[in-house]
Amino acid sequence: MGTERERRIARGGVIKPEFARPSANVVLLKGETRTMRTPEQPSLIVRQKSPENIEFPFASLSDWLIPTELFFVRNHFPSPDLDARDWRLRVGGAVERPIELDLDSIKAMRSTSFTAVVECAGNGRVYYVPPKEGLQWQNGAVGNASWTGVPLREILEMAGVKRTACEVLLVGADSGVVDTNKKTASPGPIAFARSLPLEKAIADSTILAYSMNEEPLTRDHGYPLRAVVGGWFGMAWVKWITHITVVEQPFLGYWQARDYFRWERSLGEPRLVPLAEMEVKAQIARPVQGARLVAGQPYRIFGAAWSGEAPIRQVQVCTGDGRGWREGRLLETERPFAWRLWEYMWTPEEAGRYILRCRAIDGAGCVQPDLQRSDCESYAANWIVPVEVTVVPEPQTYEEEFVI
Repeated sequence: MGTERERRIARGGVIKPEFARPSANVVLLKGETRTMRTPEQPSLIVRQKSPENIEFPFASLSDWLIPTELFFVRNHFPSPDLDARDWRLRVGGAVERPIELDLDSIKAMRSTSFTAVVECAGNGRVYYVPPKEGLQWQNGAVGNASWTGVPLREILEMAGVKRTACEVLLVGADSGVVDTNKKTASPGPIAFARSLPLEKAIADSTILAYSMNEEPLTRDHGYPLRAVVGGWFGMAWVKWITHITVVEQPFLGYWQARDYFRWERSLGEPRLVPLAEMEVKAQIARPVQGARLVAGQPYRIFGAAWSGEAPIRQVQVCTGDGRGWREGRLLETERPFAWRLWEYMWTPEEAGRYILRCRAIDGAGCVQPDLQRSDCESYAANWIVPVEVTVVPEPQTYEEEFVI
């Protein structure tokens, strides 16, 4: 097995978890194929069949980068089937020179790559009390990936942004009717569209990506071109982009003013403001809720932490044994806009039930809150979610049961 350090190096800084090691060799008969997910291939969680919305099984977290095939999928409408040979990116609005680019022209530009975490704004919604409307994401509508593309700034420079510009509107090829027969219904079919303030649109952390984890984008992840907006919630990462419009007034489209917003009380009376930056957050991947641990044996509490524009500075862990908050160990090298994996080695001394908690602190001094907030609608669920485990005095074995 090697030392802990050797195993960490072999896994790029993360100890290979026990669940990822097969306990026995599996022999397949000639012509037989494996159809069930194995520990090496954790099953994705389908939150909605149509349009497809799929959650990453966060308890299976083991590597800094999430493989594309396990990355969560958030769709408001069915994924459009676009042919790169016919696809064009059109840039217009408050610009000096409206332009039209094909994918080859964009790929011929100077490329840039960086790793960034993206979290659906509704991640963790299932923990709201009372329950909130929307997809009931648990912990896995989040992922860290490597993205390659061109800075949005360079495409805007080609078009020549006018001095009167205020925001940059990104429009996707996906469209449909929203909330039919409700008072919040859209006025007929609409595209998914979100705007960015000009200062964020021209930042180094905003690119138009055509590659994910060093491979071309898949259809579900925005092929042929999508936005990557480091530090911001996923609704800003518009997929299947076909149009960019520079606007001179704040955009008040459906996905900006009727959805993906929160309440802001800085001016006294609450007012609606669009969601933007992600909130500081740490999540426990393992042990899972209800896990049974053995007294006197060391156990690795492990998870990931991220924030918005500020880097993660600390992750603290409380094991419910009366010793308060203790420092977790941050893994990997700090990189802007990427998440940090972390661990804490814990040896429970006595049998009983324990409540495990973790909290993140970022470079701006923001501390993950203890309790849910009332001003975020059904979004930004970044409060501490405890994990309850049971510590038993000795290992327990169970006879195998078979159902015929």
